[in-house]
Amino acid sequence: MRLYWLVGALALALLIGVAALQVPSPVGASAPPTAFSAERAIADVRELAQRPHPVGSADHARVRDVLLRRMAELGLQTSTQSGPISRGSARYLRRIGGDPEAANFTATNLVGVLPGRDPSLSAVALMAHYDTVPGSAGAADDSAGVAAVLESVRAIRARGPADRTLVVLLTDAEEIGLDGARVFWGGHPLRDRIGAVVNLEARGGGGRAMMFETGRGAAETVALFGRAGVRADGGVTTNSLAAFVYERMPNGTDFTIPKDRGVQGLNLAFIGRPEQYHGASSPEALDRGAVQHIGSQALESADALLRAQVLPARGADRVYADLFGRVVLDHAPATGWGLLALAALLLAGATWRARRRAGLTFADLGRGAVDGVWFLATGLVLTQAVRTLAGSIAARAESADAYYTLLARLPWMEAGAALTVLALGMAVLGGRGRPDRRVTAGAIAAAAVLALALGGLNPIVIGAAVVAIGLSLAPGLAAQTPWGGWTGLIALVLALGAVAQTVAPQTAFLFLWPALPAAGVAALAAFVDPGLTRPRSLGPVAFVAAIGGGWLVALSHPVFLGIGLDLPGVLALMGLLALMLVRPLSPGRGAVRPWLMAALAVLVLGGALSFAARSAEPAAAETPAAV
Repeated sequence: MRLYWLVGALALALLIGVAALQVPSPVGASAPPTAFSAERAIADVRELAQRPHPVGSADHARVRDVLLRRMAELGLQTSTQSGPISRGSARYLRRIGGDPEAANFTATNLVGVLPGRDPSLSAVALMAHYDTVPGSAGAADDSAGVAAVLESVRAIRARGPADRTLVVLLTDAEEIGLDGARVFWGGHPLRDRIGAVVNLEARGGGGRAMMFETGRGAAETVALFGRAGVRADGGVTTNSLAAFVYERMPNGTDFTIPKDRGVQGLNLAFIGRPEQYHGASSPEALDRGAVQHIGSQALESADALLRAQVLPARGADRVYADLFGRVVLDHAPATGWGLLALAALLLAGATWRARRRAGLTFADLGRGAVDGVWFLATGLVLTQAVRTLAGSIAARAESADAYYTLLARLPWMEAGAALTVLALGMAVLGGRGRPDRRVTAGAIAAAAVLALALGGLNPIVIGAAVVAIGLSLAPGLAAQTPWGGWTGLIALVLALGAVAQTVAPQTAFLFLWPALPAAGVAALAAFVDPGLTRPRSLGPVAFVAAIGGGWLVALSHPVFLGIGLDLPGVLALMGLLALMLVRPLSPGRGAVRPWLMAALAVLVLGGALSFAARSAEPAAAETPAAV
């Protein structure tokens, strides 16, 4: 019986997650004037992305003239602002095939103003960059963003006058060092009038657009985006984990500059179809649905800011995440402690009842937690090994071409890593102590050697391998009952949640939000069906697993696209959370052997898919325009 519930829950979770990852359908040019239309925006992309237009190129000047004309047609008061590019940016531009001398070492920003009814109010800026790298026409990065800004301006005007002034800022020299943004925010007369910014970016050619960064202390900004963004076509994709991680990454976007000045705002980007990043990125290859998604979010957010009585101000931090794009849940960081306490209380009730009615022991609960540690450690090793089958990790640092090649292989790597994590989860559900312990330990050791040989010395992989091999050689530490495995995993996830809540509360929702319903349904099952054999307990477990698993699938995809090149083991962490949800649905003893054989087949398939990624190459770079 449990096997049917398990397979059904996993299948439904996958369907829910995949559905939540879909982009909205593009809206045609006949859409109402107040709506965002991807087809109207694509007309501008076609005009802009005819050829590469890096700083200093002939096509760069052509694009600048086209944009000034389009901005004037939209009723904007247009002007330009020029300033020097840095020496470092000039050296970088030469290294990638550009010519800073042809631009006279100058960046030229394009500024448009749509006056509001009350000039005394702080203004709102819509921002994107119009330059490209030398080898790419930049249909996605960032002609799609520029075109979305223009289409948003048209729709905002159609919605009627706003009290606040709209500033359209199309920056130059973003690709070589954010120089255009530095020039504007360093001294333009409008700089101090702007109270909020909506920036549009891309690191790929499709997929759902994520709001991945805000200003600091963004509780009010998140609240406004939660109200406005969900009105966009396809809803929103956002969470405070992405904001926390991006804040600590070495790279930046144009939004980095006003953010460092204390300006509030939103940073939007899509990162799907990574093979198009800085490669052959034509308007025809661009995902229309992605343009619709990012553009409609930009429109709704900017319009809400323009018509707000008071703009969001810097205040407290906020923990937040969307649920399938339809609603943004948020709470104060300190609330995480309350969620943790409630989940722990529910777990304690489930444990007390299961000890009395199902023979659960604290020793078996501890073994269940050890199962989770083994899963996580083994997952870190195997996903790293599978990831290296697609290409050397060190290649990322060797050259830009090598980096773009790895990006083109990223979807294959994700499929390989995801199947690897699934296989490990199946192994735990089937009983990880059943196969020969020496075979299991040897396989993990071989995977670690492969990961280190192809990926270089990695202390995390070495440490994880030691833990995984040690636990594999001690099969007596594997959970012996469904209740032990289930309560032990919930306890482990709560422990990880407590660490996250202490160190980085913006990330703790990742553990606490799934653990709370898991603990709740465990308490329910312990009181209504301690034997875990009847639909009245298995049904709620499968329901929570399907919904929670679907949310984790939708969350995992953008996370892997963002950091999977370097940290493929992040899927092992996501897998641990999913395993916690489905653990009581472990197959019966009669199905263990075929179940474990199926897990081995899934593992082999994952490695084969990642290795097949070696055949995936980025689209050929386009011929740079003459300079």
